[in-house]
Amino acid sequence: MLIHTSIEQKLLHAFDPVFLEVINESHMHSVAPGSESHFKVVIVTPAFDGMRLLQRHRAVNAIVAEELAEKIHALALHTYTPSEWYEYYAEKPPASPKCFGGSKRDKALT
Repeated sequence: MLIHTSIEQKLLHAFDPVFLEVINESHMHSVAPGSESHFKVVIVTPAFDGMRLLQRHRAVNAIVAEELAEKIHALALHTYTPSEWYEYYAEKPPASPKCFGGSKRDKALT
């Protein structure tokens, strides 16, 4: 099963979100084509009502702990309640910043 699919299925089951987007951003980094190593998750769920940002991130990280430990390098989380989402983003996720990291190959050349 693709890592993307595994993350998506686990989050759907755990949080019953009103909006969920799991985006493979590996192509924006110095990795091999087709890699699944860098992801952005945008999740909107009433389950986050009353939770601070750190609590939300810990809750998501707990659900995808296996993927974090074994399969992926980076996970950017954007966690919202429905009211936050509709007020600030109107269903358009925030853009990811460009990667400033280098590959092992780039570091070997310096």
